[in-house]
Amino acid sequence: MTASSTRRTAKAEALYLEAQRVLPGGVSAAARFNPALGRPFMALRGEGSRVFDADGRPYVDLDTSFGASLLGHGHPAVRRAIEEALDLGVLCAFETAHQGAVARRITELVPAAELVRFTNTGTETTWHAVRTARAFTGRQRIVKFEGHFHGYSDVLGYSMWPPLSEAGPASAPVPVPQSGGMPPAGAADVFVLPWNDLDALERTLAAHGSEIAAVIMEPVNYNSGTILPAPGYLAGVRELTARHGVVLIFDEILSGFRTGPGCIQAWSGVTPDLCTLGKCLGGGTVLSAFAGRREVMEAVAPLGAAVHSGTFNANLIPVMAAGAFLEVISAPGFYEQLAELEAFFYPALQAIFDRLGEPVRVQALGARFSLLFGLDGPPTGYRQVMAGVDRGRETAFYAAAIERGVYFHHAWHHGFSAAHTRADLELALDRIEDAARHLRST
Repeated sequence: MTASSTRRTAKAEALYLEAQRVLPGGVSAAARFNPALGRPFMALRGEGSRVFDADGRPYVDLDTSFGASLLGHGHPAVRRAIEEALDLGVLCAFETAHQGAVARRITELVPAAELVRFTNTGTETTWHAVRTARAFTGRQRIVKFEGHFHGYSDVLGYSMWPPLSEAGPASAPVPVPQSGGMPPAGAADVFVLPWNDLDALERTLAAHGSEIAAVIMEPVNYNSGTILPAPGYLAGVRELTARHGVVLIFDEILSGFRTGPGCIQAWSGVTPDLCTLGKCLGGGTVLSAFAGRREVMEAVAPLGAAVHSGTFNANLIPVMAAGAFLEVISAPGFYEQLAELEAFFYPALQAIFDRLGEPVRVQALGARFSLLFGLDGPPTGYRQVMAGVDRGRETAFYAAAIERGVYFHHAWHHGFSAAHTRADLELALDRIEDAARHLRST
């Protein structure tokens, strides 16, 4: 780190030191700690495609709030919607015309959505989706997949990113709790399976289908390196779950709206029974939702026995921000513009690493991508990624890129927004190449 950059980060270091006195680890969420920095990124503000550190230094943002800022930071339509919500009195714990209007728009865009319920975080959303499936089927057990992330609840907090030494046989993974404090008995209700392995699912459903309430998955596994479903896999899962009366849940908290307004279910042509939506749905504000076919969603109170309630559910500020978000992404040309950026950026990014002889796989779909250091081909499952990826080299690259003004978080996925221009991405590519050259020289 140069003397100049040390000066520029002095304020951030001081802020982090102060935060550690009152916040565990100096952060409000564990994932905000960035190993490439040795601390969280201490932000001053965001604007469009840029995020500014505590000293005012701008960065081309290729994290985009872990995917929540698909429109960029502070989109004018979102700001106007929030201002309108403020003018209505910061209402919470009331129904207004806006909740129904936004829900109606979701049902028009998302194939699975016949009824919608709003929540706040992704963790509570996936938990409620599973609770709804259990109430609907009268069954208890859940199938999830190794390397798929569904939040931090005790119900689903297993085998997100388990160490391979603890994960059991590849053909029959064991549930590995990803947090301390989880009740050991909960693992008995969870089957963890390898993804993209239809035979493994078929065997499990044949043996235990009458006990299984739901199969939940990321239809694109962005959280373990943008692993794509194998051809025919999602359709095969849909057929098997329907045959056994098991509720199929697509967790589209992260994948939703990346490839189009109908999410991955429209992209794939496979419609689940339930889906979860979040991250970018609120235009950068706190909003998630679970939605699905009417028969299943009618298991939710007050129509059914699955209680879903909360004072801050569907708070007017994020609901109106979501209305603006859905309007923006539905406008003609929105996804065509993103597709043009994807077609330019991803091949150019891959070419940098190829040109320098750095073994990196750029794995991408829609406006979200992964950089897999050490992989030379497309991964089909979590274990392939874990066995091949050099996380230490990734960290060194991210640190070099951040030093040069391109912000990456040390995560499995990155992205750009609709606020990014080709010029923004060209600038990022120049700085990424400089960071990669630095990496090769060390």
